Amino acid sequence: MAPTDDIMRKPESGTDEREAAMHRLGAEDRVFLRVDGMHCATCEGFLESAAKDCKGVVDAAASYVTETVRITYDPDRASKETLCDALSTLGYSATLRAGGNDGSPTVIGQSRRSDEPNERGIDEVLGFRYAVGVIFGTFMLLPYAVLLYPAQLSSFFGDGTLDMYASASGLGGGDGLLILPLFLVLTGVVLLFTGLPLLQGAYVSLKMRQPNTDLLVALTIVSAYVYSTIAFLLGRIDVFYDLTILVAASVVAAIFYESLSKQRAMDRLTNLTISHVTEARRYGADRMTTMVDVHDLEPGERVLVREGERIPVDGVLAEGECTVDEAIVTGESLPVSKRAGDDVVGGAVVTNGAAVLTVSDGTTSSIDRLITSVWNLQSGEHGVQRQADRLASVIIPVVVGGAVLTGLGSLLVGTGIPVAVLTALGVLLVGCPWALGLATPLSVATSIEQAVERGIVIFDETVFERLRNVDVVVFDKTGTLTTGQMDVLEADAPSDLLETVAALEQRASHPAAAAIVNTLGKGSQDGDRSRADGGVTDGSDHEHAADITEFTSHATGVEGVVADTRVLVGNLDLFADLGWSVSEQIATRATGARTAGQLPVVVGRDGHAEGVIVVGDEPRPSWDDTLTQLSDRDIEIVVLTGDDEAATDFLDSHPAVDHVFAGVPPAGKTATIRRLQSRGQVTMVGDGTNDAPALATADLGISLGGGTALASDAADISIVDDDLAAVETTFDLADAARRRVTQNNGLALLYNLVTMPLAATGLLNPVFAMGAVVATGGLLAANSFRDLLHE
Repeated sequence: MAPTDDIMRKPESGTDEREAAMHRLGAEDRVFLRVDGMHCATCEGFLESAAKDCKGVVDAAASYVTETVRITYDPDRASKETLCDALSTLGYSATLRAGGNDGSPTVIGQSRRSDEPNERGIDEVLGFRYAVGVIFGTFMLLPYAVLLYPAQLSSFFGDGTLDMYASASGLGGGDGLLILPLFLVLTGVVLLFTGLPLLQGAYVSLKMRQPNTDLLVALTIVSAYVYSTIAFLLGRIDVFYDLTILVAASVVAAIFYESLSKQRAMDRLTNLTISHVTEARRYGADRMTTMVDVHDLEPGERVLVREGERIPVDGVLAEGECTVDEAIVTGESLPVSKRAGDDVVGGAVVTNGAAVLTVSDGTTSSIDRLITSVWNLQSGEHGVQRQADRLASVIIPVVVGGAVLTGLGSLLVGTGIPVAVLTALGVLLVGCPWALGLATPLSVATSIEQAVERGIVIFDETVFERLRNVDVVVFDKTGTLTTGQMDVLEADAPSDLLETVAALEQRASHPAAAAIVNTLGKGSQDGDRSRADGGVTDGSDHEHAADITEFTSHATGVEGVVADTRVLVGNLDLFADLGWSVSEQIATRATGARTAGQLPVVVGRDGHAEGVIVVGDEPRPSWDDTLTQLSDRDIEIVVLTGDDEAATDFLDSHPAVDHVFAGVPPAGKTATIRRLQSRGQVTMVGDGTNDAPALATADLGISLGGGTALASDAADISIVDDDLAAVETTFDLADAARRRVTQNNGLALLYNLVTMPLAATGLLNPVFAMGAVVATGGLLAANSFRDLLHE
């Protein structure tokens, strides 16, 4: 399918106008701060405002998803320390991100993992607050229920109050005189300690003029406490201290549970391969090597990279030949041959031979630039306001306005100020749907955990909401729609020659060698294992291994003498360079395979080519169903790949695929995502480091578990089991999560449906209010823990 012009025009630079202006000025610096305590879009806005109020700050962008604030500032007017201090306020704690001097990460996998200092500190504090609420609540509610509930019910039914009523209200003597004052004090402790995160969130929402569920809950627990205190001072028994305790403890418990669920989701990710290289082998004029820090390398110096090692910095191959695997950077699935004078990219792996390279200017690698690009995108991306927060922004003005008008009306009819205040507070008590603050974290936590049980890890509660609004899904090809592993697709050569080739390839480290040995070698049935450098384990059990009397490794193949026969394995150029004859039929077959994006390996003996082994990257078994099911949702399907156009024919002809863009480098992927976003919400599915900037740029990123740590960090969703079919399951979970949120928000109003009619008819009693609290919380919990996909 032909690409549209607006998408395939020349990619723009990754630097926007603001950044370009900053670079021209050359006076600003940039720092990344980790801020504990961020949990919503309101927090983002508050911290950005706090940062921008600091002298010398040019710009600030916060992301609660990564708990990161990116600040651009004038180092002559501000310092990293003062910025950390300015953002460590109201319960937030700001520190420099682990990594480089600017706080940006120098290793992959730290943006959402527990390997940073104090990563779990916020969870531990939240858990302690919850524990205090439970302990105090249990201590208080038992005597509360035994002593006060009977008195309150007795008063309600008009059959005379118990003796305890007089004692508790201060009208009688005895030990009961201390009951309500004790509750006043201990409830205040619970309110200020356990409920502090709610009060903090409420204050921030007021300051930012963005009402949220924290404000709903805070209004309820504070009004209940103030109402109870005034009622006690007036000698009344209709106190709601129990409501303050239970609501505060329940909501903080739900927030704590949500935090633990997110942490468990993070822990579900395996430790993926780190592609970042921190040390290099400096190669001196005397051909001696010295291990040095990558940052100590100077342009023009030489670096030795041995076979199987990752290239630390960008450079130019100084001498010799080698083969490198650049898939992690470029997305190209086939290894690339390099000769002296060719450019090599940092992050690529030398799969055959050794490389001596001359360091380029800047001594940075393509991996470094990818990491920086991802963090710039991540830390500047805002979260989406939750549905419950949107409801709160509508409900709160109505409830508060109603409370004020009711209080004024009561005052006008001559009830007196204390009673008018109680009347207004009573409206807040029955009118604030505090349970929305309980429904949201319960819905989020259970959705996260049920997704994790299916091998799908999400880090942000708005992921499902964004997923439901997706218009375009972009798939990377290599490693995503395909397995990303070399397999023998065809072997057209005499069987005895194939066995000999397999024996010879056991000594090679090219990725194609492992595929040939595993498929064609006799030892493959016994479970030959791949080496970390791309080769295979010692194949001494192979019957021909002892017959190899000569072995030579070339940049594009191998040569050797096996059982007194000279055997050559490699590409057409190697056969031509060594003067071996190749028939037109074999040459045509090899050229056709290469054109189709596959790797042809020509094999021959004694000076003549005798056949071709075709090695390639096969599609995943579930690729067809996944694309078809997503297309049935009226979602536009796009495929991006760094491979040649010929390697995408099977995708281009698929009825579910709308566009295929081949030969696209990482920067081109990011630019293409941005242009596709003009059509609507874009989701990117990828697996490699080269996909990370595109994953971070997309409105939603999904990484497969076989990918790299940087890809997982850049994505909003990580499929840890490397199952492409889980992409469709993720969409199903998003639909189910929407139904669950809607149900829970409806159940959250149960408390108000019970208390408001009772209050309107003058029948509201603290016992009935507590019954409504317990029923609402119980129903919310029961509904939240049901299986999302089996409703």
